[in-house]
Amino acid sequence: MSGTYEETTSASREGTFEALRGQLQEAAATFADGPDALEGILLGLVDDVDRAVREPLEIFPACHHSPASALAMARRLREKQPKVVYLELCEDMAPLLTELRNCRLPVAVQAFATEVDGFPAEWSPLSVVAPITEASAEYQAIAYALDTPGVELVLVDRSSDHVFQWDARETRIGEGSDPDAAAAEEEAALHGDAVGVEIGDLRPRFAELEEHLLRHGRVRHWSEWWHQYVELPLGDSDHDTYRQVMLLIGSLFRRLAPGDPHRVRVDEDRERYMWTRMREHLTATGADPADCLYVCGAFHAASRVAEFGVHGTGTFEISPRSATKWQHGLIPSSHAAIEAQFGLAAGSVSIAATVWAKNVKRTRVEPYRLAGQAGAKKSRAKKATAAAGSLPMLPPSDKLTGFLRRPPVLDRLDEAELLGWSVEIVRAARRAGYLASTADAIAVFETSILLAGMRDRARPTPYDFQDAAVTCIEKDTVPGRRDVRRLVEIMMGGDRVGQVGYDALPPLARDVHDRLAPLNLKLQQRGVQRALLDIASRPELERCSDVLWMLRHLMPQGTARPIMGERKLGEKAIQESWDLALGTHQRALIELGYEGVSIEQVLEQRLRRTAYGPQATAATVLEAVEDATLYLRSRRLSDELGTRALEVLSAERSVDGAPEVLRRVRRLLAYYRTSEPVLPPWIESFVKAGYAHYCTLLPTAFTDDDATVRHVAAMLGFLFSMEGLALSLGCDRTQLELAVAQSHPEDPSKTALLWAAQVQLGHLTRADLRARCDELLGNPLVVPAYPRYLSGFVHALEPVPGLTDFVVEAVSNAFGRLPDPVLLPWLPTLITTLRSGGAELAPLLIREAGRVFPGRLAALDEWVPPWRTQPQAVGPARPTDSGGGCALLAAHPATCDALADLLGCDEAWETVDPGPAGAVLTGRYPDTAVALEVLLGRRPVR
Repeated sequence: MSGTYEETTSASREGTFEALRGQLQEAAATFADGPDALEGILLGLVDDVDRAVREPLEIFPACHHSPASALAMARRLREKQPKVVYLELCEDMAPLLTELRNCRLPVAVQAFATEVDGFPAEWSPLSVVAPITEASAEYQAIAYALDTPGVELVLVDRSSDHVFQWDARETRIGEGSDPDAAAAEEEAALHGDAVGVEIGDLRPRFAELEEHLLRHGRVRHWSEWWHQYVELPLGDSDHDTYRQVMLLIGSLFRRLAPGDPHRVRVDEDRERYMWTRMREHLTATGADPADCLYVCGAFHAASRVAEFGVHGTGTFEISPRSATKWQHGLIPSSHAAIEAQFGLAAGSVSIAATVWAKNVKRTRVEPYRLAGQAGAKKSRAKKATAAAGSLPMLPPSDKLTGFLRRPPVLDRLDEAELLGWSVEIVRAARRAGYLASTADAIAVFETSILLAGMRDRARPTPYDFQDAAVTCIEKDTVPGRRDVRRLVEIMMGGDRVGQVGYDALPPLARDVHDRLAPLNLKLQQRGVQRALLDIASRPELERCSDVLWMLRHLMPQGTARPIMGERKLGEKAIQESWDLALGTHQRALIELGYEGVSIEQVLEQRLRRTAYGPQATAATVLEAVEDATLYLRSRRLSDELGTRALEVLSAERSVDGAPEVLRRVRRLLAYYRTSEPVLPPWIESFVKAGYAHYCTLLPTAFTDDDATVRHVAAMLGFLFSMEGLALSLGCDRTQLELAVAQSHPEDPSKTALLWAAQVQLGHLTRADLRARCDELLGNPLVVPAYPRYLSGFVHALEPVPGLTDFVVEAVSNAFGRLPDPVLLPWLPTLITTLRSGGAELAPLLIREAGRVFPGRLAALDEWVPPWRTQPQAVGPARPTDSGGGCALLAAHPATCDALADLLGCDEAWETVDPGPAGAVLTGRYPDTAVALEVLLGRRPVR
């Protein structure tokens, strides 16, 4: 067939666009200083179009999410009935396309990889998405190929692995995208930071050219220019005109693109890749190129690589894929997500969907829809079958000359449509809180016509109407969440959000839906739903509770939010209440399915990854232990992660995580002591190693500026609270006493903390501590620093809670004796300290203060602090009875006799000889006691 075509058209090849070439040569000579540069560009455009239209394998140039492209594609498929459709889409995404019938568009085909092999680790996770809407040429081709018997669909673009092999990391958010748009839209996060793959990136890469087109087109952004000057003129054109115009635009943008070596190389490699794959398929299957259709972006259709065409001369070697394991699935998409990822104007995809529906209704072209497609109307046309023979290949005719010379068609004003828009936007503005009236509707109507006239348009476009509505309705402030521009976007079609059907979900997502079925909720529905779990009366709901708590841990915030109920170690819930939004966060649930087949498996993998990661600390590993116990109830995993926590703690050289370590170890110890017969071996080893570890670091921490008083207090809290268990496991208390003795802090707060530790160890009495505080208050040079001592005492409640009454006393004395210039600036510091690092210490102080201070305001004037009325301590009175011995024991010897018989003692009772009472030996030999007294420094030598 191709040979017949070559013979038929060889005679007319030179004359197809000869008239257009002549006109362009004259224009180049007229408008340029010399014909060489401009003539080369203009004639090159014609050569690119001529080359593409003469290719035996028909090329269909498309633009992504273009209603004109979708309409032309549907029309061409019904005319040509190709047997093979080559589509510019990642070749590894082909098995997923059949699942589109189980989804409601728009959705995105996704390739996802969490564990990378062959790429830098910091790139993980890798994600590639290809969004698909009904108003797109690729969906029409997919629907035709999948529902028409005898038609083969072949994806020929580079694989997802090659996307990251070829592309630089800077293109992670998609070519030409605007990062600010993703933050502006609530739904823009549906694609995350995935790399976007689209068919037909038709946007000028020459900034000056785009600025020139926007300025002379009197539009604000590229989407509006495309809608006005491409979509509308091509909406009713025939196939040849559409094809040649799109090829011309693609060639123009390609020849005027800046010479970015990397981007040019990637574009050309993609074209070489696709033509290589198509030639391989033609050779393997023996298909006739005349029965095939190649759907690609207009930018790639005007390619000049040597591999172009069925009879291309170049040879391209496709590199092997890396060892990365890719997961594939469908994720929900939205108009806003597509706009944000590909740098389109807000609302442009919604407007394109509206234009698509109007074009289908006006032209009566029957579009293709997948059988059983959710959210799509049933097609009234009979199912098409592949034609036995294709249309005869006629010589291409010149459609460009007539199209370029034709003046723009001025559509007549559709007053009914514009009036309906004006009334509807006023109604929407009222609901949004604007003080809009009928007069505003009239003003919007007239302003839309005025703006269209100023822009050389007889019929206002949706963009003209949007500008008019903003001008007439939106005044100084926006009363609600949405401004008028957003209201117009919603009115024109809104941000449609797709949905992946149950059958197209990965196994993990289906398992989650099945396990939550007892809740009787529509989990795939978008929005928030309330779930009430009465576990006491329905014990089967406890399994649902387990799933919800794991989802809360794994999924983004807001997916599963507990309203009533909490999960703590050692506690069991009776009733719970949840707000669920699984339908809104369907993408996150699907991507969770790429990591495993059940949420338990995914949670265990993430806990292991956290515990064995390079940034793991003892605190984070203990958190993983607690999560494994809470959510998985796995003793095996808890013991493994606990052993890992011991290894990490032994390797740490800082005390930054000491507060978190103390809090979590206390909680785990309390849980194991109440729920287990014996403590797990790992936690005993952890306490023993932690005791020695913090004793070693304590002297350095007291003097280290990077270690705050909160960190040191947590270390002491670990040592004092775990002391009993540590000593029973073989630790030596002398190590702690030596560590405290070797500590010599200079910071006032740490000094107060050291004094508290000495009181706990018995090296300092309360009377001595009170005397030191009085000495500090009496020293004018130290008074400004006294609040810092008090801060240390407050933190000392963590390791020494028995000092609570003394801290209340010290704070009370500070309020009574400190001058206001010192006291008032310190109060905010005290409050912030208690709020940030001592939330659990404040109740101790409040409870003790409530016990000490009077309960009535009237009694405060006569109240005397108890520490000021304490009587002087007196020593024990010496017995006046000169008799010695224990009179009670001698009077009742039966108890002593029974104990002696039990111990095997048969000695007889001795008679007590009346003599001097007390320690007779020290009285006979006083020199030993005097020498000991001198050694202890209690009195001078006599």
